[in-house]
This record gives sequence, C-alpha cells and structure tokens, in this order.
Amino acid sequence: MQNQEATAIFKQAAAAGRNTLNQSELGALLASIGLVLHQGSARAEPPAAVDLRISLNNTREFGMVLSAGLGGMDAELDESNFRKDRASVYAAAELTDADDFLRLFRRTLAYQKLARIAERDALPLPDAQLAACFDRLLGLARGCLPGNPESAFVLQALELNPVRVGDRLQVHIAQCEFRAPPAGRLGRPVHKIEKLIHPASIGIIGVSASNMNFGRIILRNLMGSGYSKERMTIIRAGETEIDGVRCVESLKALAGKLDLLIVAVAADAVYGLVDEIIETDAVESVMLIPGSLGETMKSREPAAGLAARINAAHGKDGGGPIFLGANCLGVVSHPGGYDSWFIPLERLPKPKKKPQRNSVMLSQSGAFMITRMSQNPWLDPGYMLALGNQTDLTHGDMLTYFAELPEIETIGIYVEGFKDLDGLAFAKAVRRSVVNGKQVVVYKSGKTAPGVTGVMGHTASIAGGPTLFESVVRQAGAIVADDFNTFDDLFYIAGALHQKEIHGNRLGAISGAGFEAVGMADSIESDTFAMQMGALEPGTVKKLEEILVAKRLDALVEVRNPIDINPGADDEAHLQITEAFLQDSNIDAVVVGLDPTAPSVRALVESKLRPGFDLTDPKSTVHLMPPIVRRNAKPIIGIVDGGQLYDAMAAGLMDQGVCVFRNSARGTKALVRYIEARLYAHAIRASTRNASN
Repeated sequence: MQNQEATAIFKQAAAAGRNTLNQSELGALLASIGLVLHQGSARAEPPAAVDLRISLNNTREFGMVLSAGLGGMDAELDESNFRKDRASVYAAAELTDADDFLRLFRRTLAYQKLARIAERDALPLPDAQLAACFDRLLGLARGCLPGNPESAFVLQALELNPVRVGDRLQVHIAQCEFRAPPAGRLGRPVHKIEKLIHPASIGIIGVSASNMNFGRIILRNLMGSGYSKERMTIIRAGETEIDGVRCVESLKALAGKLDLLIVAVAADAVYGLVDEIIETDAVESVMLIPGSLGETMKSREPAAGLAARINAAHGKDGGGPIFLGANCLGVVSHPGGYDSWFIPLERLPKPKKKPQRNSVMLSQSGAFMITRMSQNPWLDPGYMLALGNQTDLTHGDMLTYFAELPEIETIGIYVEGFKDLDGLAFAKAVRRSVVNGKQVVVYKSGKTAPGVTGVMGHTASIAGGPTLFESVVRQAGAIVADDFNTFDDLFYIAGALHQKEIHGNRLGAISGAGFEAVGMADSIESDTFAMQMGALEPGTVKKLEEILVAKRLDALVEVRNPIDINPGADDEAHLQITEAFLQDSNIDAVVVGLDPTAPSVRALVESKLRPGFDLTDPKSTVHLMPPIVRRNAKPIIGIVDGGQLYDAMAAGLMDQGVCVFRNSARGTKALVRYIEARLYAHAIRASTRNASN
C-alpha cells in the first residue's frame, strides 16, 4: 500500500512535467511512511539540541543507499573531520534492515547526543521511533529500486534535513527527486568463468613467429607453467607451428570450440576480431590483453560500442562468450595449470608458499598484483585475475563466482571503479562470501580528486565516493584496507589465520623489548573497534612465574599483560610464555615479539660468535614455534623486528604457516582489524541463520 501511494504521488508530479515533489506532495509522501512534515521553517525556529539528517539516495554504483547522521548546519561539515561512522553511516538498502541500520546509527555522534539527552532528562531512548522510520524508508526504497521490474518510477533522492526527535519524528525540510527506470545491462553468463580459469583448451592470437612480443611471452609462460602444448592452438595465418604449438589460419579453422581465447593483438584490430568471435561462437571465454580500449578520450566511444555488442551477445542462446579485460594483464590459475601473464617467469617466479593455495586476488590493475606478489610471495593466491576495463566481466561477476567456490577461503580485491549498479552486485557478493565462511579484503583507489583523475586515465572507470564505498562494502562484511600496505597486511593475515578460532577481543602481548610490548598495547584500537588487554588468570600468573624462575628471569620481570620478558629471554622462554597465554581463557589472541637481535635468541643463519647457536639449532624459534601454532586454535602473530640479517628467520617461520610481521604496531593493527571483521562475520552468519529459520 505504501508504495502504491508513492507511485501515485510520483505519477501526479510527472504529469505536471516535474521530476521533483512540491510541498504538498512531499507531505503526502512522508505521511505514507508515518513521518510528519513540519509546516514551519526550521530556520525560523531556535536550533534543536540534535538535528538529524536521514536520506535515501539512488547511487550509480550501489543503487539505493540509506544514510543517517548529523543534520542541520553540522551536515555541512566535511566528513573527513570525523572518525569513521561518527558523522554519518551508510548501507545498501538491499543489504540491511531496520534493526541492523539502527545498530550502525548508534555509532554516530548524532545518536550519542540523543542518548545523553535521554539520560539527562530520564526519558526512554528514541530507538523505537528511529527503527520504525528506518523500516518504512527501506520499504519505500525497495519498492522504487532501479532493478525492480514492477517499479513505474525510481526514487532518485529523498533528503530529510533536519529531522527532530519528539513525541514523533518531525521533518522540517524535505526534498525528493524521482525518474523513470533506466535500462540495464544483460546479465553475464557467470558460470562460464569456470572455462576461463580451468580451460581444457586455450587459443592465442597475436603470437609473433620471430619476435618476443606479448603474445610470444604469454605462449612461453603457458608452456613454462606446465600447460600442455597439445591443448594449445595459435591462430596465425601462414604458419604451421610456433615453439612446437600448432597454428591454424583463423577461428573458423578451429577443430572444436575453445574454452579460452587469449587476444594479444594491436588495439585497432580488436574491434573486428571481437565481432568475429561473437559471430563464429568459436570460444567460451576471451581474454583481451590490449590497452587503449576506453582509457583515452578518443577510444571511449568505439570502446562503448564494443561493450554494447558484447552485451547484446549475452541475449543469444547459450549466452555468448564472456570477455575479461580489455587492458588486462591476464590470469594465473594454479588449479587450472596455466599462467598467461605477459610478465616473463624469470621476472616474477611464483613458488608455492602454502600447503594449499586457497585464496584469490582480483584486480583492475595488473601492476598492483605484480608488486604485491613480488614483495610478499606468501600471499600465494591460487587464482590471480586482472579485470582491466571491465568491458564485460565485472567485479560483481567475479566475486559472485568465487563466493560459491568451496575451496576458496580468502579473496583480495583491488577496485578502481564500478560499472553501473555493479557496486551493489559486488556488495551482495561480499555478503554471500561472508555467509559462506570466506573473508574478503578490498582496497579501492581514487580517494582524492587527483586520485580519481588517475583512475579515469587508467581504466576508464568512474570511482565513487570513498566514504560511501567503504561504509557500504564494510557493512556487507568486507575488510576494507586504507592503503597498499594495509591491503598486504590484511590479505596476508586473513589467509594465515582463516582456520583459527575467534571468540573475543582480549589480547595477550609478549616481548623482550619494552617498547615493543607497550607498542602492541598502544595499537589495539581502530576507528571502529577496540581490543583490550586480557586479565591473566591466577593459574596463568603462577605458570609464568615458574617459567621465569626456571629461566632465571624472575628478578627482572614482572608478570602482567603486556609482559616485557627482558632481552635475556631465549627462544624457549618466549614460546613457553606464549603458550601459557594461549591456554588462558581470558586471552583470545597473542602477539609475541620474537626479539631477533637479543643475544639469547637463535635468529641468525650462522653465528660466528657462538657456532651452532643459529636457525639450524632444534631449540631455535624456527623449529619450536610452528608446532605451537598448529596445536593451538587461537591466533598467534609473531613479530620479527629486524633488518635483512633476520629475513631468513621470518621466511623460515612463514614457510611453515606461522603468521609473521616485521613490525609490532603493524602486526597488532592488522590483527585488530581482522578480529573486528571475523566477529562481524559471525554476527552476519548468525543473523542469516535466524532469518532462514
């Protein structure tokens, strides 16, 4: 009934040639959702103790978004002046409900001011009013969604500011815009991503017979990664074979349909080739390597035409081929047994660093993946895919596919921008991934005006507002990184600790360096979450005292959390104390500084001063710590804070699955963000189970 009334009001305004509502229509619309439009002017009245702003906005990336926060003059302040979630909170209308959004809103300064006033005046909190308002607004939003086939009109924006709390919520100023539903893209046949990442046959076009061009490098990488020559075909007229791989004259000369075609021709040859690919229906999936297909002003119109033709092909029987790229580095699929990146293997070897490669990295920028893997090969994803311009396949498509792949545990994603409404598809896929027990780590570039310009110049993507992006994607369940280093840290820790149990936010901190122990304690808060130092149980205190006596450290060390165990502590002392912390029911996770520079720690590849007192010693941390990590369900972070002399110690631990950071503050901050996300994921899964019962 509510949405029927809204449609009638929009229809009345449209008949008058308007896409906005007048005051009378606004009053009727708000009345239909239980709100009162105050007839006086808010500016003519004394300011309220708390002015709220509540909005529905139809965003290009995420569709309908509900937001709420500070109103009145405060709403004019730059959100960057506030910590996260303090000025306003945002959520995609299709991924929240009234109670969930109220929980978000309680983080804002606006709600905290309302709560203090209620406490001062001995009044009940306005939670019931706010929840009812959010529920009705969400109902209105869902009835006017861009993708709703029953929507005669799409709500573009409904801005309520200020809103004041009294016996009823009163709206003092309101504005509303609407429009006709836009046309959307056809759905991509996402199931064909299976052919892209596990191809039984691969074709390549653009391989030089005489030079080491990109096509030839890709061919060599395919062979170097172990993909069988017998399953490859080169499309090149006038040749019978190149590097032992057979050649055919054209797509029409193929003996059968290819699972994957890699296109490495010049950009101006792509347009006609894509038309031929669609016409012949000779392949299931296509990888478009060339750039200059939408990055420059000159190429944007023909690239848009190309995307439209690819999109139209998805309406045919069978869905037509899917296209990855353009401006695409390629794909590394360890389970699929191939590497199609055009970076020679000698420049970026990919040694196995995990017993099971159970993560995925998706990126619009191939260089982003290259540098991440070069700097930290322990990220070691099973799949690495460069999306490039998203001419066809999008972030939402890719994440939708991998959300359902059982063997995948963690997914890391670099985003520059979304196609229309693909941010919503992406957020839904984030939520689906989390419900399925996965962790999703996301970094989005283009946070400043110059950054946005850089994004446009690279992949022809339009980057949305960073606050909106982070709020919506984080609310969906993703771990959102602030920068490249944070992305590395969070993606790494998510993969290293996925199988560990997270029961709470109580930290244990251990080090032989006083600054490090204190630094861990100083790093337990983020803008949106805080851990606390766990209070050690009496039994743990007694156990620690016994360890210190046995190691002759009792006169030097006071038992507490965080604990500074003195540079005289050896490897065994560090790890015995670590395990005692882990066995304490008041401790949920441990960060331990392994003090590589301490004289008593076996941290060198070879010690000239004390021969044999090194990494090869069975009493070294590299030998003692991995079994402790394996037999304890709680997370453990090891800190190896030292220079190149101690790279081997860190690598030796990481190779055995120990989560190691080279800086105590960085490791602790990553753990805090990770535990926040894991606890939120528990809540999402519990809510999903309750909703299905």
